[in-house]
Amino acid sequence: MLYYSLNNPSTRVTFKEATIRGQAPDKGLYFPERIPTLPKEFIDKIDRYSREEIAWRVISPYVGDTLTEDELRRIVAETINFDFPLVSIPSHTPATNPLPGSPNSPLTPDAYTLELFHGPTLAFKDVGARFMSRCLGHFVRDIHRPVTVLVATSGDTGGAVASGFYGVEGVNVVILYPSGKVSSVQELQLTTLGNNISALEVDGTFDDCQRMVKEAFSDPLLNDRLFLTSANSINVARWLPQQFYYFFAWQQWPDKQHPPVISVPSGNFGNICAGLMAWSSGLPVSHFIAACNANDIVPVYLRTGEYQAKAARPTLSNAMDVGNPSNFVRILEIFDKQLPSLKSILSSVSISDEETVATILDLYTHHQYLPDPHGAVGYLALQRYLAAHPGAKGIFLETAHPVKFYDVVEPLIGSTIPLPENVKTLLNHQKHSTRIAPDYAQLKEYLLS
Repeated sequence: MLYYSLNNPSTRVTFKEATIRGQAPDKGLYFPERIPTLPKEFIDKIDRYSREEIAWRVISPYVGDTLTEDELRRIVAETINFDFPLVSIPSHTPATNPLPGSPNSPLTPDAYTLELFHGPTLAFKDVGARFMSRCLGHFVRDIHRPVTVLVATSGDTGGAVASGFYGVEGVNVVILYPSGKVSSVQELQLTTLGNNISALEVDGTFDDCQRMVKEAFSDPLLNDRLFLTSANSINVARWLPQQFYYFFAWQQWPDKQHPPVISVPSGNFGNICAGLMAWSSGLPVSHFIAACNANDIVPVYLRTGEYQAKAARPTLSNAMDVGNPSNFVRILEIFDKQLPSLKSILSSVSISDEETVATILDLYTHHQYLPDPHGAVGYLALQRYLAAHPGAKGIFLETAHPVKFYDVVEPLIGSTIPLPENVKTLLNHQKHSTRIAPDYAQLKEYLLS
């Protein structure tokens, strides 16, 4: 399998090269030259396979011969050595006076959540970060100088990357995050490890962080001095393994005669892009919903056909505060830039903070389930779709443990969220970060120093 730049399809590189580089020299994202088709028998009999076997079969065509089968199986096994449960959400009878912004009808018994927060940093990004860190750690053995992994985060990516790369020999990680725009737990996860992990606190937005990272990759002087790569979802080794848990959801789905609608909380659109890749490979899905917060660039595009990047707006679901989602160009590539084809499988909605708050309370009070703000956005988007499509059945992705947003969730429910052990440990650690302006010159100076 070879990969081409979306800015220059004539250039081809291997999975190893795409992983090490992160982004093509022409600033384009890498995309596989073909999307593999999985055998129908594999899909139909998926219950017979272990999670490790499913993940290996999904990812091996993309990796090609850049890793041996034994090495790839080891990496896959270490990547997914935690649970990915599909949990049913109890239905309820609507209250006489429903909360403002809450669903107008009960969630059907056929609605489920795929919990993706059982990994070491309690977020879905553990999968991509663990897979990429192990691939890159293997690949850099042939490189005789340190590799700098440069990553921008709106919340969960930073912690997952820090955890995945912590202590990896020959790799230094520099994480840019927007000051005051990540939760306190997220900030501790990316600023307390030390060792080969450094955090830059940027006085700006996630889009500023992402812009600065992209400028670094396109700076000839910097790239001559440093060996740079990215751990954002622009990197194929971070993005592609996110397909795994869509197949795990199908393995657990109880009604194989009726494929689910899947609602994905979406910010930089890497997660839902991976789901669409899985669907393109043969995974049964009846429809995808890109559930967005107030940052409504994609909902507006699907409605009007006009794509207009905007400054990111801060919301309660901060990991989705993205005004120019990098991975949407990959989604367009899947569909040959044909908007009608894309709209036949994907829709997108924008959920306000007020609706998010009301939905957290509704799920907690009436369904006995506590979501994080991102999961609440995904749930309400799914609820609206099911209400408009009687008989449809669906899944919303719960992308982070609610304790990561305890400062938002606990005041709403009037109760303390029990702390997982790894979060208890974090609270005793000291934050260490370097404050910089949203100015590329400052980032460059830091990296060269």
